[in-house]
Amino acid sequence: MKKGYVQVYTGNGKGKTTAALGLSVRAACSGLNVYIGQFIKGMEYSELRIGEFFPNIKLEQYGRSCFIRRDPNEEDFEKAKDGLKKLDDALHSGGYDVVIADELNIAISYKLIDVEDVLDIIKRKPDNVELIITGRYADERLLEVADLVTEMKEVKHYYKAGVKARRGIEN
Repeated sequence: MKKGYVQVYTGNGKGKTTAALGLSVRAACSGLNVYIGQFIKGMEYSELRIGEFFPNIKLEQYGRSCFIRRDPNEEDFEKAKDGLKKLDDALHSGGYDVVIADELNIAISYKLIDVEDVLDIIKRKPDNVELIITGRYADERLLEVADLVTEMKEVKHYYKAGVKARRGIEN
């Protein structure tokens, strides 16, 4: 890839991670190498098997479990910080064309990661690597430096009718 951009998928609607995963599949099918780092996630999701189907996609999780319903603890901070280093290493490894920072916006909003550290990573990003950042509550400074920003807006969602996350669709 000659020019890689910075994309941000944010907003309260469903589809941010799904869009990033779709982009990763498109990139892999084009012969590109993809690294996906999932912040705050440590649960079992179907996409954890993506490497079985697409050997040019590597996915790692930087979390224990989703702490949205509890306060983060020291281990959550350590995992996020370690994840940011792994993400930075992937960006600069020369081995990946696309790097996805899934739920990084949430990690920033919970103060697990300083937005200034992320802005520094963006500033140092190699020109030929595409960087995608997902998650609600994107910091305005990230939106300013991004080349593409998509805001997912919830209009209607079946969760409100009691539908649980379905394997292969939401999970």
